[in-house]
Amino acid sequence: MDMPAITEALRAKLSEDCGLGAVLKFDCGADGVAVIDGKSVPNTISNEDREADCTVAISKENLAALLKGELNPMNGFMMGKFKVSGDMSVAMKLQRVV
Repeated sequence: MDMPAITEALRAKLSEDCGLGAVLKFDCGADGVAVIDGKSVPNTISNEDREADCTVAISKENLAALLKGELNPMNGFMMGKFKVSGDMSVAMKLQRVV
């Protein structure tokens, strides 16, 4: 799954207000970023790199697995499949999104 497909998958999962109330960035390194702006109504998703309340450093493959339901967010974090920086309470809301 490439970044445009990941962005569209995220867009399909989000409602107008996903309840994040924050900006969450999935940073896939050289593959790009997907940023969910949960502060705007309706919520928006873009591939523009910007400041975020919480950043999830994750490989594109692991992000795709999260979106497909093949990787549980809590298990992925505990297994070191991704790292979280910034506001951890935003990361805890991740299950609402994926």
